[in-house]
Amino acid sequence: MAPKVLESTLVSEDPLSYENENVHTIYDEIASHFSSTRYKPWPVISAFMSSLSTGWVGLDAGTGNGKYLPLPLDHPTDIFTIGLDRSIKLLQIARTAGEFQQTREVVWGDILGHGWRSGIFDYAISIATIHHLATHERRVQAVRRLIESVSPHHGRILIYVWAIEQDELSKRKITADDEAHSDGKGKDVIVPWVLAPQKGAHKNSAEPQVFNRYYHMFAKGELSGLVHDAAGGLDIDVGPPPALDEPLSPKRGVEIIQDDWERSNYYVELKCWAIPELLI
Repeated sequence: MAPKVLESTLVSEDPLSYENENVHTIYDEIASHFSSTRYKPWPVISAFMSSLSTGWVGLDAGTGNGKYLPLPLDHPTDIFTIGLDRSIKLLQIARTAGEFQQTREVVWGDILGHGWRSGIFDYAISIATIHHLATHERRVQAVRRLIESVSPHHGRILIYVWAIEQDELSKRKITADDEAHSDGKGKDVIVPWVLAPQKGAHKNSAEPQVFNRYYHMFAKGELSGLVHDAAGGLDIDVGPPPALDEPLSPKRGVEIIQDDWERSNYYVELKCWAIPELLI
């Protein structure tokens, strides 16, 4: 079956109410079914988690069912990840994520909130979450919160979002064949989630329910653009730290280590750095 072109949508004047109706309420409705389809960690994310230093504490902003909380699977006690999500029902699942039903630390909250002291985490990940924010400004704010949450000296961040460019295995198509989309601004669409009737229900007693979720599908370069906008709002540089032989001044920065596409997603890996006054 050929991929179906997704329906475009216009966000209302109140993005918070729009997200409540078209994202948060829906995930509480479909939490159990959604979780059953989200169980295998992606390779780049697994590699990132495995590369973190022993003893580090981090944040999974938009943890969903918590499938990344047990990572790295080969040495799961080396790091400690706290999960944050808006869906209570998904957090109830995340609470015991993993093979051994170990109790996880999860927090109900908003990725745009100020739930943490600045720089309190060593790392942060946000996987398939920021694309649910309904305006460019709110997406910039989400990246800014991630940068603020990690150590300015060594903090590491990994962000994944859905891409306009879908791979050959995708069931969906974002743009029609005759639709040009080269402005780098992405596209707001509705992605249906079909919730089948529960087992044992009479054939005629219930029809499948369709829940239409809001997504902002990212264009090439748009995610790294959010990083630049967020860093600008924090008055920090984007790029590698200065070389030792360059004139130094106290400042902060964030380096884009990876900016790539994988299986219908764009992702960026970031590393923070800072030059304290005592080194000048």
